Amino acid sequence: MKRGFDPNLPIDLDRIRIDASWALRVPQTLAIRRQVLLFGEEGGAVYAACADPNDASAIEALERIAGTRVVALRAEPESLRRTLERVFYRREEFRGDDAVRAVDDLLHGAILEQASDIHLEPSSEALRVRYRIDGVLELRREVPAAAMNSIMNRVKVMAGLDIAERRTPQDGRFSYKFGAQGSEQEMDVRVAVLPTKFGERMTLRLLAMQAGQLTLPSLGMAPLDLQQFRNSLNLSHGLILLTGPTGSGKTTTLYAAVRELDLERNNIITIEDPIEYDIEGVSQVEVDPGDRVSFTKALRSVLRHDPDILMIGEIRDLDTADVAVKASLTGHLVFSTLHTNTAMGAITRLVDMGVPPYLVAATLRLSIAQRLVRRLCERCAAPVALTRAQALAFGEPSAEGMPAREPRGCVYCKQSGFVGRIGIFESLYIYPELASAIAAGAREDAFAEIINKHGVKMLRNDALAKVADGTTSAGEALGAVEAG
Repeated sequence: MKRGFDPNLPIDLDRIRIDASWALRVPQTLAIRRQVLLFGEEGGAVYAACADPNDASAIEALERIAGTRVVALRAEPESLRRTLERVFYRREEFRGDDAVRAVDDLLHGAILEQASDIHLEPSSEALRVRYRIDGVLELRREVPAAAMNSIMNRVKVMAGLDIAERRTPQDGRFSYKFGAQGSEQEMDVRVAVLPTKFGERMTLRLLAMQAGQLTLPSLGMAPLDLQQFRNSLNLSHGLILLTGPTGSGKTTTLYAAVRELDLERNNIITIEDPIEYDIEGVSQVEVDPGDRVSFTKALRSVLRHDPDILMIGEIRDLDTADVAVKASLTGHLVFSTLHTNTAMGAITRLVDMGVPPYLVAATLRLSIAQRLVRRLCERCAAPVALTRAQALAFGEPSAEGMPAREPRGCVYCKQSGFVGRIGIFESLYIYPELASAIAAGAREDAFAEIINKHGVKMLRNDALAKVADGTTSAGEALGAVEAG
């Protein structure tokens, strides 16, 4: 079981869900000068992260701003500095333009709360604003209908869309700079517009938020799976596939793998739709939505540039699969993703696409299935025992009564009970015996026999392990594996 929250240690703001509505109430001059930040509310008090929780005058000023009692907590200095940089910046002067300010505030709040998407949804009376945080949509505010068009038009202008067109879907993008002057970061924002009964709805996808934190150990792989994956990265050729439904973190795992490669000694080229993170030293090609640069066209062209390693965002059809398999046969290491639910399903999917079984056997080296689950908040997670129904759902009746934890909710996690996400994994190494069965055109039940003989752990096994060590809850883990 993981060690719980230690109230005697300085709080790490990188592991806390900041409530933007409180954080933005503090004047920038006060926050930066005195190194203080309001970050949430609980039990009638507002909590503050401080460099010095004994700074009485700063706490008094915060209490005047909050209008209630402030609980001051010592913050880890570097995490406080980074968070203050995220909270207090203004990229441009607004000159009284309410729409410009409103859109900037939406983006600002999303960055602060580490949202992956912003949803703008019109109704007859208001524009509903929701953020997707840790995979869950959360309502943030409702904008009066009178302001709806000006906000939509502002985003359209930023994304290069036609503000006069309101009857057909549109897609666009723009770059948004944020952070303190001198250490600015750039975020790519993808915009999709769709006409609905009450007006256009808009979805903004926020990309490239935390590229520097993408490492394989941080993803949550078990030590044996991690070592197996790293061994595969050293192969001179072959095909490595990540599988799972949309939003399961496949692309993030691919990026983390690429960051572990020797960028100096290898010529690495990626083909993506879209490019989600910039990686220095890697040639990244973006697929064109108009299909002027399709996966297949890009892949055929890339092979003429003497690559050692290729990353293909997704194998979608036989043409892409065919080129990827042949590239892996001719001395290239190829990474990609497939929409299948299990690691073993990648074999069947490739064959169903039309790739001959003998080529699948000759090229596939490793298949990994994954899902994402939310991490329990270390401060408020409560101990429970695994029920019989839960143990059976995991396929482990003997796990009944096992110590586990469940979410409660507190100021540190903004009452959600969770902070951040972690992966659960199923790794299938293609053993010689399994390769022979694939080449012979065997069915999945034959593959399952071989896999069981080698003791390959399934998604449910890894999910149960993360429940047992207190990383996530049984309900969260079961929801992830059963959804697939």
